[in-house]
Amino acid sequence: MTSPRPDRQSLPYRDCVGVAIFNQQGNVFIGRRLADRDAEDRSEVEAPWQMPQGGIDKGEDPLRAALRELHEETNITSVSLLAEAPEWIHYDLPDEALGIALKGKYRGQRQRWFAFAFTGKDSEIDVLTPGAGKYPAEFDAWRWERLSHVPALIVPFKKDAYDRVVAAFADIPQRFTHT
Repeated sequence: MTSPRPDRQSLPYRDCVGVAIFNQQGNVFIGRRLADRDAEDRSEVEAPWQMPQGGIDKGEDPLRAALRELHEETNITSVSLLAEAPEWIHYDLPDEALGIALKGKYRGQRQRWFAFAFTGKDSEIDVLTPGAGKYPAEFDAWRWERLSHVPALIVPFKKDAYDRVVAAFADIPQRFTHT
């Protein structure tokens, strides 16, 4: 027997960060999520791409959390801060994942998004054994993609949030292509 879903309004959002890493051509890093036994939604199997993101630890500064999550997921440390989105960006879990995903404790995520310029070489990026294997892999592949294309590549329930990320950082690709 399945337990009843919790009331969405009674659950808080999980505080998280998201990271848009821009290369010298003005494209952003996206990673293909590993098949996740705790997937928030079956659509992650069909649309598994996303930018690095993760939780903010208790008492942790969001910028520090963004740098930590970036390293833990991609091995990247060679970055320069470009911008921070002006407000928290929220997304809600789909009904079928409510009470299951995010350990069943949250209705979705409230994210602070940061944009960084990648100042290293692509060889620094290691999604299979980030931190020389210190951190578990979250992605099995990665690529550079146009920022405007990313919302069409991610899970549907995060699309509106990614549209807001694109809007917040829309001017950044031009900084690279027109210099």
